[in-house]
Amino acid sequence: MDIKLRIIEQARTLFFRLGIRSVSMDDIAGHMGISKKTIYQHFTDKDELVDCVVLAETNRMREDCLELFNVAENAVDEIFKTMEMVVEHFRNINPMVVFDMQKFHFNAFVKFMEYRNNFLIKIIANNLEKGVQEGNYRPDINIDVLSKYRLESMMLAFNMEAFPPAKYNAAEVTLIMIENFLYGVSTETGFKRIEEYKKERKNKWTIN
Repeated sequence: MDIKLRIIEQARTLFFRLGIRSVSMDDIAGHMGISKKTIYQHFTDKDELVDCVVLAETNRMREDCLELFNVAENAVDEIFKTMEMVVEHFRNINPMVVFDMQKFHFNAFVKFMEYRNNFLIKIIANNLEKGVQEGNYRPDINIDVLSKYRLESMMLAFNMEAFPPAKYNAAEVTLIMIENFLYGVSTETGFKRIEEYKKERKNKWTIN
């Protein structure tokens, strides 16, 4: 792998595990067994590195979301595949990441919010529209309001006052919120599908 991509991947791993502010350029260099000078040959400063990590991560999540949309059997299946992705991405994430990004690396936070507000909300709305068309979601739901509701609720898992990391796991909190949201919009047909998918995936969502 190209050295610049390796640095981005290593930085992502450390940022997600420890929080952005807690990880220095020295820490990244030490974990990679390279000199800090090598990192600065590719990145002007930590701010630029954080920007690149966020861009790479949002691109990865965008590709994953589009793939789920294309391969899902129906809207409910798409949500369950999304929940599996949440466990994979958020299993060991430090909730400080979002706070650190907003407070200390605002340009990166803006990139994250653009992904969230321009792309992710469309994915959510498309899922709701598809679910209504399939008869899995209630026809009377307000897609605009519920899309924004679900988008905002996704950030709650990273609210350390509401869900202190010593007591709560961000992935587990997110799964609970998505599952209850899904029950709330579902028809009787959709409810039956949810129960079927839950049985199939019963052992996949254990979070340690």
